[in-house]
Amino acid sequence: MALDDLKKMVRTVPDFPEAGIMFRDITTLIGNGEGFAATIGHLARLMGDDRPRYIAGMEARGFIFGAAVAVHLGIGFLPVRKPGKLPVETRSIDYALEYGTDRLEIAADAVEAGDRVVIIDDLIATGGTALATVRLLRDAGALVDKALFVIDLPELKGTTRLREANLEVQSLMEFEGE
Repeated sequence: MALDDLKKMVRTVPDFPEAGIMFRDITTLIGNGEGFAATIGHLARLMGDDRPRYIAGMEARGFIFGAAVAVHLGIGFLPVRKPGKLPVETRSIDYALEYGTDRLEIAADAVEAGDRVVIIDDLIATGGTALATVRLLRDAGALVDKALFVIDLPELKGTTRLREANLEVQSLMEFEGE
């Protein structure tokens, strides 16, 4: 299925969560079996012959796409969680949001020094969550040099910020606006 066909499956919800925001809702894409499978195939093809040890996905929609790509490639999936969700010792990182801060966590023993990890998420906006994920994984000793996304909102400059952090960044589709 062509990327233009997949893009048409993404519902746009105006003024959510606040006035002026055009929310890109992927539930219509993942609710279409053929479209979801094609999306996973396209993301896996962006990997080329590259086979990292893990795909890392950020809670929550990164779990959907990251885990599916990991299964498709036959490699491990590493969930990057919100605070208090893991029942074991964790590594964590605080990061800035537009209004306040948030935290991400991984299991303390999730990666070993030198493990290659690629991050996958549904959408790249400002890049704050993705950058925090990269820092968290790199601080744990992982080699993170690639990030894949279904959707890019280029006006918000997240891709630029990730590239400045020495990541190869690829997305399947772009939408103008926020």
